[in-house]
Amino acid sequence: MGIWDEREEYAGLPVFRFDQERLGADAADLPDLPAAGAAAWRVTSDFDEERFDDVWEMFRASVDTTEVTALLIGYWGESDDVTYPALLLAEAAASFPKLDSLFFGEITAGESEISWIVHGDISPIVRAFPGLRRLDVRGSDGLVFEPFESDALEVLRFESGGLPASTVRTVAACGLPNLRRLDLWIGVNAYGGDVSMDDLAPVLSGERFPSLRHLGLENAEWQDEIAAAVAAAPVVARLESLGLARGMLTDTGAEALLSGQPLTHLRRLDLHHHFLSDAMMARLRNALPGVEIDLGDQGDPEGAYFYVQVAE
Repeated sequence: MGIWDEREEYAGLPVFRFDQERLGADAADLPDLPAAGAAAWRVTSDFDEERFDDVWEMFRASVDTTEVTALLIGYWGESDDVTYPALLLAEAAASFPKLDSLFFGEITAGESEISWIVHGDISPIVRAFPGLRRLDVRGSDGLVFEPFESDALEVLRFESGGLPASTVRTVAACGLPNLRRLDLWIGVNAYGGDVSMDDLAPVLSGERFPSLRHLGLENAEWQDEIAAAVAAAPVVARLESLGLARGMLTDTGAEALLSGQPLTHLRRLDLHHHFLSDAMMARLRNALPGVEIDLGDQGDPEGAYFYVQVAE
């Protein structure tokens, strides 16, 4: 399964798509642009269409980027003559003084499968935008960045069909005292997901991110093992919500959760896309009556094939 739909909302704003249709078109034939600060702007090219560089320059010429607060970088193509958008963003940083939310790689499966999104070094982004409060990254092939310090960052998310251990280790080495939300889509080994429990240990210990209130460790083949570790993890006591969704969670992992530390303090527990039995789902609801539990997208617990929600 893949991510097929573009986001309609981001950072509390409606998403407006800015693409190659604006190149050389008569403005009268196109929808009016919203006020720069009233939308989250999705800047994207289309498969085998105009170069992303050209769309990016048209966007900067058409929109008052000094008022833009939220930006989504969509499909940028596979051509060797296309500049990696992290570099374009960094070079234009002075033109985006109010940018505080960035989704880098908001690319759908119709444009590129998540594990085919080719990245590079995103360090220029975090260096050029020290005031970012939110950073989402989709795809992880070739993704690298250096550990960084930020007092501003509150949300950090990595969506991947196979997250490299190096990414998790780098996250754990970052100084993010005000980080409130961390989401890591572990993915599968076949697409580069070589994260181990040792890599997750600094996050689970609660030592790295003192302000963390939501932790998502999702989309994993070994979701049961993650659930067992979470059941005894010190960080859980201060969380308001926990995500163990999208993976191959079975009754074994759910039993570990129920047998571990209390989870009644949570506001929300996200387990959607799972392989739990009806009986186990009932046990979870009965054990956590005050917790909003998402148990949607139930797979067959007796089936011959378990799978994560997002892989290729």
